[in-house]
Amino acid sequence: MTSQADILELQFAGNPVSAWLMALLAFAVAFGIILVVRRLLQDRVMPRVEATKTGVDDMLVELVHRTRYFFAALLGVVVATRFLHFSDRVERLLYMAFVLLLLVQIANWGNALLDAWLRRFTREKLPADAASVTTVRAAVLVLKLVMAVILFLVALQTVGVNVTALVAGLGIGGIAVALAVQSVLGDLIASFSIVLDKPFVVGDSIAVDKVSGTVEEVGLRSTRIRSLSGEQVIMSNTDLARSRIYNYKRMAERRIAFTIGVEYGTPSASLREIPAMIRQVITETPNTRFDRSHFATMGEQSLLIESVYYVMSPEYSLYMDIQQHLNMEIIRRLEDMQVRIAIPGRTVVFLNDGSRESVASGAEGLAG
Repeated sequence: MTSQADILELQFAGNPVSAWLMALLAFAVAFGIILVVRRLLQDRVMPRVEATKTGVDDMLVELVHRTRYFFAALLGVVVATRFLHFSDRVERLLYMAFVLLLLVQIANWGNALLDAWLRRFTREKLPADAASVTTVRAAVLVLKLVMAVILFLVALQTVGVNVTALVAGLGIGGIAVALAVQSVLGDLIASFSIVLDKPFVVGDSIAVDKVSGTVEEVGLRSTRIRSLSGEQVIMSNTDLARSRIYNYKRMAERRIAFTIGVEYGTPSASLREIPAMIRQVITETPNTRFDRSHFATMGEQSLLIESVYYVMSPEYSLYMDIQQHLNMEIIRRLEDMQVRIAIPGRTVVFLNDGSRESVASGAEGLAG
């Protein structure tokens, strides 16, 4: 009759039954401990952590959520195999299975960290900078793709595939693809540059080359600008990155220089009074800062008074309201001073043939 000790010494897959029972017990204990710890973290720690304002603990919470049951089972198997002995072939198969499952879990953790960071970034930046959120989402997608490719190559290396030859082949194909989509990649990189450097954001009023308008959207390949005349202008991000950009929204104040031409014959006393009058008008106008006003030069058709002032706001509509007010007030005061604004004109003198002959003869007489 077979005793209990004899049963425990029976061999199964190269290990006695007693070893298998110890391995099963070790697996159950390790698996159970991991599940209990995960449950405690979810029920006790996470509610407190989620109430804080820091971002690191949010990522830790996401890591716990993304820890799968198969990973707990995998750790249990690792502990259990310490009590068993297998052939080299079986050890190799167990090692490959362990690495492949670990890579899957690493992919879950990596995606969890990127998703947690993206949610926090979106929550903080979306109200003020929707364009950067769009681009960062694309960047996160690219990072996930790169991570997946790296983990896939590691998995192939684990199962015995010659990754070096595969990467060399992919490299040649990648060069061909990169040459084919060179402009697209350039626009994509330029969009990242715009997001990181922030020369402008959605809502800014900018001027690029001959285009002036308000930025409506910054995409992965192009930026959409609503021009001053109403149409939407779509410019590639590469062109924007290479251009000189004037961002009017970031002006603290707006400098305006204007010139008034008065007629020749204006009395010198009036000419002295005009810069002082312009200074008074600008000083009395709200949201302005006077800089200078001078009788600058005597032009071909008028006497030119040059003035400079600042509008204490970058808003274009406010600048136009102030400039209109100044124009009307300056004209009114010039009328009170009886000073006339010069009207561009040209004087043409017609000479008849007789006068030309007389001038010519006079010239000959002088010469003689």
